[in-house]
Amino acid sequence: MKIIIADSLPDSAAALLREQGWTVDARAGRPAPELLDDIADADGLIVRSATKVTKALISAAPQLRIIARAGTGVDNVDLGAAEENGILVVNAPGANSISVAEHTCALLLALSRHIATADNQMKRGLWEKKSLRGAELRGKTLGILGLGRIGCEVARRATAFEMTVVAYDPFISTQLAGDLAVELLSLDELRTRSDYVTLHIPSTAATVQLIDRAWLTQCKPGVRIVNTARGDLIDEVALLEGLTSNQVAGAALDVFQVEPPMNEELIGHPNVVATPHIAASTKEAQELVGVETATCVRDFLKSGMVRNAVNFPTVSPEESKQLQPYMVLAERLGSLLGQLTDDRVEGVGVRYYGELSEKKHDMLVGAVLVGLFKQVLSSTVTLVNARSTADQRGVEVVESQSSRSRDFTSLISVKLYTNAGERWAEGAVFAPNEPRLVLLDGVPIESTLQGTLIIVKNSDQPGVIGEVGTVLGKHDVNIATFALGRGPSGAVGVVNVESNDESGQLKDQVIEELQEIPAVSDTRTVRF
Repeated sequence: MKIIIADSLPDSAAALLREQGWTVDARAGRPAPELLDDIADADGLIVRSATKVTKALISAAPQLRIIARAGTGVDNVDLGAAEENGILVVNAPGANSISVAEHTCALLLALSRHIATADNQMKRGLWEKKSLRGAELRGKTLGILGLGRIGCEVARRATAFEMTVVAYDPFISTQLAGDLAVELLSLDELRTRSDYVTLHIPSTAATVQLIDRAWLTQCKPGVRIVNTARGDLIDEVALLEGLTSNQVAGAALDVFQVEPPMNEELIGHPNVVATPHIAASTKEAQELVGVETATCVRDFLKSGMVRNAVNFPTVSPEESKQLQPYMVLAERLGSLLGQLTDDRVEGVGVRYYGELSEKKHDMLVGAVLVGLFKQVLSSTVTLVNARSTADQRGVEVVESQSSRSRDFTSLISVKLYTNAGERWAEGAVFAPNEPRLVLLDGVPIESTLQGTLIIVKNSDQPGVIGEVGTVLGKHDVNIATFALGRGPSGAVGVVNVESNDESGQLKDQVIEELQEIPAVSDTRTVRF
């Protein structure tokens, strides 16, 4: 076996592979043409973030069986090209969780006790005690956005400081939070109760600049913000305004919208502690990431054991082809329900009818979870890790089959069990391989599951369709299709529309005006 390590890793990672008697070519920073030559007869490739694993590089490696990314993300790996060539891609999620959590706590303390300012003054020969009066963490409330691996570690350490810990994470069960002595809150509740807010969520369409002017204005006066997650979660202009007005007492930032940061006024603010994206940069974290990555490569090449995979199929190519239309349907049903609920998800039920009910389909369950989780997590949730992501977050997953006759050859039913009740959607595949919604919250309806949908729940009375059409026409929103369903609980309309904004998004005013229609009880936008 020949393994290429193209970026810097600890010596222990290479040693673990050499113990197998394999050839390990560990040289960081080699020119791209040289790497193309070296990889021609390689069985495995290990990279960090510097090396870009492109389609051309993959095509130059006919023997390559595994690509390992020593870190969490795989943004620098062409996953499509890897899949086309049958190459397993793995990463090392969570190996740096402790380091990031400890750095977060260090920033909490630095903010509370003016550590950076005091150090700077001492180095300038000053002895200014009165201006450096700090605050204890004990008795304060810490709000954690995102209770994943890092968020949980922060919660454990904050509890040791005798802080009250609250969190927002719609995909964490009440039981898991209770085990951590963490109270789960809505975003609004967390804002108004937290003395400190620390961010541990991914960057998604829903979270970019989540911390904006409106968000900060509604926070508890004198809130302190810590960010060791992603720089684009915070509107840096709004944060500076909050610091200037004293609505925000302080901010500790390890990540920035642009790195190195360009906002000198923010970085230089006396109530800001800034570090250069080093939360995961500890000797221990780098060692653990390297060893974990090398172990994944060793286990796969030696015995076929797959760990931390991001693109591994679990069925034969033949069955995968047959399931593909239902994979699309399952993911879109999960995505639909994920976009329709603001409540905490505690369980997911997936049931099959018709031909699909003849056996279990882990890939379909995984597809539902991928569609559901990617609304609040990230694109790194895949078919391979979707189940483990649900387990980590205490979300129970139940798969079942029913022999009851339905009107479709095969049908998938998905239920979300939340702290506020159930959401329910069913779908089928129409020819030619078109996923369709056939039931929503008990109301039969036939609608497309693609593009931008406006979903309107209303009382079943005359004139509602006309009022909806009038609002959309007023704002130059083109209607592609309009599906209507009626049931005992009322009516549901699903409108497939073309946006009226250059960004491809519907203007907020459209949804606001639809919600003002007297008969309408709820209006949501869903995008695929």
